[in-house]
Amino acid sequence: MTDHPAVPSGKPTSYSRVTLSRIMTAVDVNLYGTVHGGVLMKFVDDVAGAAAARHSGGTAVTASIDEIVFSEPVRVGDLVHAHAQVNWTGQTSMEVGVRVVAERWDSAEEEPVRVATAYLVFVGVDVGGAPRPVRPVLPETPEDERRFREAEIRRAHRLARRRAIQAHRAD
Repeated sequence: MTDHPAVPSGKPTSYSRVTLSRIMTAVDVNLYGTVHGGVLMKFVDDVAGAAAARHSGGTAVTASIDEIVFSEPVRVGDLVHAHAQVNWTGQTSMEVGVRVVAERWDSAEEEPVRVATAYLVFVGVDVGGAPRPVRPVLPETPEDERRFREAEIRRAHRLARRRAIQAHRAD
């Protein structure tokens, strides 16, 4: 007998996909007149958390933000969409990829502009806050397979960095 409940059956990548949208307003602006990066970071964390909770079937908490890249500024009036999906799963953790695009308020007929991308790690937790097993993600397309493999590379780098820092501190 084990102390952990059985791992639920896997779910396809598409099951976890979530999109959140909002119009950016004057309260979101930084000193430079564009939307503050922190506003976008919270938006990214919100959509990633929704994808992680949907996939894992319960509470999931942010363990780390592996990377966030801001590629274009966001302006007041832009309609911003954050798209998230679970790229990879371990026993209790998940990597969620997020793509943020903006529809410019003054050129709404043009294609949305990619403004940010991010990778976050979430951990499924039980009611007591302890890590719990999460169901496997089942990649459906070649793109999903690519994301899964790249997520494994990012995980290996995170673990190697942690080991290197711990070894350095032990010296």
